[in-house]
Amino acid sequence: MIKIIDYKAGNAPSVLHAVRHLGFAAELVSQAENLSGATHIILPGVGSAKATMDSLNEMKIFPVLEKLVREEKTPFLGICVGLQILFEHSEEDDCKCLGWLSGRVVRFDNSQVRVPQMGWNEVRFVKDSGINSAGHFYFVNSYHAKPENPQDLWAVADYGGDFTAAVNSGNIFATQFHVEKSGEAGLSLLKNFLQQGAK
Repeated sequence: MIKIIDYKAGNAPSVLHAVRHLGFAAELVSQAENLSGATHIILPGVGSAKATMDSLNEMKIFPVLEKLVREEKTPFLGICVGLQILFEHSEEDDCKCLGWLSGRVVRFDNSQVRVPQMGWNEVRFVKDSGINSAGHFYFVNSYHAKPENPQDLWAVADYGGDFTAAVNSGNIFATQFHVEKSGEAGLSLLKNFLQQGAK
């Protein structure tokens, strides 16, 4: 069963709809104990890094996530803020994040581009993760990640210069863009993820 984490700052119902549209069995999870038995875990994100971290802390979900994702290697997909909190720190509200990936999250320079970025942008995959899907994807973001490890960089897009559009490290995948709002390209990537590495 695919488990989609449902929390106050998330966008879980839209992701659930997309997953079920693709023909996969899935459910929303708002309690840590209900993550057991997950074949895949999806962490959607809307809003700020701090609101997301606070909400997930209230759910007491991090120890279970660490065990399932980092120890048992359950395939994991973070979306939007679900990507940003994988890093060590976000400039947004000076927020300490999970630290699963080395690096930090910074704000776009609003003297160079309009912030937030809202709309479609072409994504260029720089690493073959096994689930790539080329095309334009839908973004809504004021911040972007700066991974320290170049091997974690999965895809880039151009917004006043290249920025991190997606990251991948082993069983951990995350996109700054919203796969559930990105039409056929987004659904294709989501389907590829859900078909990969099922336990």
